[in-house]
This record gives sequence, C-alpha cells and structure tokens, in this order.
Amino acid sequence: MQKTIPIENTAQGYLELLRERGIKYFFGNAGTDFASLVDGFAKFAEEGKTFPQPITVPHEYVAVSMAHGYYLVTGEPQVVMVHVIVGTANASGAIMNAARANVPILFTAGRTPITEAGLPGSRNVRIHWAQESFDQGSLIREFVKWDYELRHFSQLEAVVDRALAIAMSEPRGPVYLTLPREVLAEAHTELTFTPGGRQQRGGLNYPDPAQITEVARLLAQAESPLIITAGVGRDPQAVTALVELAESFAIPVVIGMNQMYLNFPTTHPLHLGFDPAPYLRTADLVMVLDSDVPWLPTEVTPPQTARIIQVRPDPLFSRYPLRSYPTDIAIAADPAVTLRLLTQELASYRKAALTRIEKRFAAVRAEHERQRRHWQEQARMVRDDRPIDPAWLSACINQVKDEETILVNEYDLLPTQVD
Repeated sequence: MQKTIPIENTAQGYLELLRERGIKYFFGNAGTDFASLVDGFAKFAEEGKTFPQPITVPHEYVAVSMAHGYYLVTGEPQVVMVHVIVGTANASGAIMNAARANVPILFTAGRTPITEAGLPGSRNVRIHWAQESFDQGSLIREFVKWDYELRHFSQLEAVVDRALAIAMSEPRGPVYLTLPREVLAEAHTELTFTPGGRQQRGGLNYPDPAQITEVARLLAQAESPLIITAGVGRDPQAVTALVELAESFAIPVVIGMNQMYLNFPTTHPLHLGFDPAPYLRTADLVMVLDSDVPWLPTEVTPPQTARIIQVRPDPLFSRYPLRSYPTDIAIAADPAVTLRLLTQELASYRKAALTRIEKRFAAVRAEHERQRRHWQEQARMVRDDRPIDPAWLSACINQVKDEETILVNEYDLLPTQVD
C-alpha cells in the first residue's frame, strides 16, 4: 500500500525517502547545489525529524571514509553528498577504497545547474559555467557499480531504491547519483511512495551442488590442505561456518594480506598466522575465501599440482583488470552458505579419515603454538627499545583491549601481537 506525505520540493522528497529507507546519517560537504537540501534539513529540525541527521565534513575524502567506517560497524548502506564534480574529485580516492572493500555507499553529488536562466536553481554565479563537465560520472565510473543522474521528480523513488538495491547486492559497493540543482528545487506538494520499497536486493547466492560435491571430495583426499582468507569475516556467520569446516577436517587457516575483518579466531589451534608462504609450498589443495591477493607470486606460488578453489560472489574479481591467480574451481556464491554446505558434505568422509584428521590436527596445533612462542619472544626482545618498537606497542595494546574495543589500525599494528 502506498503512502502520501506533504513536501515542498524534490529535495525534501528525497530526504523523506532516505528517512523512510532507514538512512540515519547524511555525510556532506556542501556547495551551492545544497540549498534546497539545507532548507529540507531545517524543515526536518522544525518538525522534530532526527533522521537522516546531516553531518558536515570539511573534506570529501573524510566524508566518504566516515561513511565507510560506519558501514563496517552497522552493516547498513550509507549516504554521502559532495559538491558537484570538484567534490567528486576530492572524494575519488575514498570511493576507490570503498569499491575495493565492497562497501555500499550511495555517493551523491550536485550537478552544475543545467539551465542558464528561467528556473528555480538556474545558474546564478560565475563558477556554474566553469565547473560543468561533459560527463561528470566518468570521473569515478570505473569504481562504482552504477551511476545515474536524477532527471525528474517522477523518478525519485525508482532511482533511490535502485541505487540502494544495487549497492547492497553482492558483491556490494558504492553507486553514484548526480542531482541537478533545478530538479532538487522543483516545487511539489506531495510525495507518494511505497513503504519499504519495491526494489529489493537479491538474496544469498547458493553454489552449484556439483561443485560442492567435487570440492568436498578433494578436501577429504587432500594430505596438506590450506585455507587462505582476507574478507570472509565481513559476515560474522561466515566466521562460525569457517571454524566448523576447518575443525571437521583439521584444515589450517591463514589470514592473507589486506585483512579488514576478524576472519578466524587467532587463538584457535588451526590458525596459522598471517603469512601463507611457508605453507603454500607444500599445500596440495588451497581454498581461497574472499581474498583478492592470497599470496605474492614474486615470493611464493603453490605447487603446480595443487588444486586451487576460489570462493566469493565474484571469485574472479572481475573488476580487477589483471588477476591471474590459478582457479581450478570458481564458486560464485556466498561464503557462509558454501562453507556450511561443504561441512555437511564432508561428514560422510570423516569416519574413514579420522586417524589422518587427528594426526593433522596435532601437527597444526604444534605449529600454531610454535608461532605464538616466536611472536611473544619477538615482542619481549624489543620491549626496552627507544623509540618504541611496533611489536612491543602492539603487544601492549593487546594487554589493555577488551571485547568492546575497536582497533583502527593506522600505525602498522602487528596482528601477530594481538589476540
């Protein structure tokens, strides 16, 4: 059932729609394109509407980075708006970060007024001519999943819902929407929309059953399997599923480069640290879970006979121009779903392999404990160094953190020193 509410212009309708879709914050760096939105926020304040709450950020890179961080905490899509193409340029580096980290941001920018006179919002200062480009979206098109320009009030709900749905569909990422000043300023008395929207993101991607059967067979037969992951922890349920799979067949887990999440408990005896190189050389099966760079080919490669399995909604990282890691089986599916199905499929192999599983578990546990002793000794050896050594500083942070601590790593925090 549709709902109709009173508004004064497109900008207010846009803010009302964001509010209805659950957007809590509006990170922004304003220019002349924001006038109608500023008026809309003033009206919200007068009416006691607290969301979306505008947050003025002095630099566009920081605005996008704040949205990026808030998504990591909440798992909810974020909204950012900057000033036309110049603001877009300033934010472009942060948008690249969001794209590679699969962070869903509705990234919006004003657009230089499209008319020179005759409409509310038409050009009225010199810069409106100088800052127009032929294709504003081209500046960041390579790093967003979708871009569009709002052209008419009648499109408002369809465009906003499409933007949010695409941003939140796997693999997630930023989208770009430009908002011409005349369109935002256009007068309207009411907005009719569907609560909850009619454009929903897709559900979880399930793997091909034949691939699950084949990978389970390979895992059961492997003498030296290895799991490498960097991003599976973006879904906490996937972490639990990974622990269950690893334990079912004593498969060691290494956290690869560019880790952005807690992917596997570092105190678990099957956790073998953060460098896959020592274990890749002897692996006969490598499962890569959501890791764009699982190893550096200039330093180490798995044996030619090793089977390589990549699991991710986009296991080939199709937005990367060059990425030629071997992939014998590419499972384009949700990692948590895939891991649970593999554990179920492996159950039938477990009894016959129990002796081998127990032997491997003991060997991996011993290596895990050796690693930890070595890392602890590394920290102790530099505890009196001046200036302070990153290893000792990391170990000290580990001593004072608790379950509620959020670590923002900007100084080379050493993961080897943090539980």
